[in-house]
Amino acid sequence: MFAIVRTGGKQYRVAAGDKIVVEKLAGEAGDSVELSDVLLAGDGGELKATSGLVVAAEIVAQAKADKVTVFKKRRRHNYRRKRGHRQQLTILKILSIGGEKPKKAAKAEAAPAAEKPAKAPKAEAPAKGGAETPAEAKAEAPKKAAATRKAADAAPAKKASTRTPAAGKGE
Repeated sequence: MFAIVRTGGKQYRVAAGDKIVVEKLAGEAGDSVELSDVLLAGDGGELKATSGLVVAAEIVAQAKADKVTVFKKRRRHNYRRKRGHRQQLTILKILSIGGEKPKKAAKAEAAPAAEKPAKAPKAEAPAKGGAETPAEAKAEAPKKAAATRKAADAAPAKKASTRTPAAGKGE
């Protein structure tokens, strides 16, 4: 049996026992991975349905590709840049094709939600101003704003400068 799976933006044709090199996947060597994005599956000349199909694989190693040199140059402008890049890769060994994905039934999710008791609203702590309820806190808010405006108005104005202009300048 073979399958075409998509991972890392690329598509791979795999069969049980194959080793493939893909873009980096999370995990350590020895961890198992499930590739659930199966595009096509078949056995010989027959195609099979891919809904719920999973390809099981094992991480053989995390590796890096060969270095790719990126060299930029502009003639007659003394401009040269040399950079390199090593792509991180994961080597996978395909264990099996055709394992079903665990189906999360809507009924199973809805049943526990219905069994949960409705939470009672929490008693809110009094606001900083000492108001017992949020409605009282809102009523006190304009009073506090007015009090701060009065305090700002009562602050003394800045003193006028006592410096005298230099003689003969500016006149």
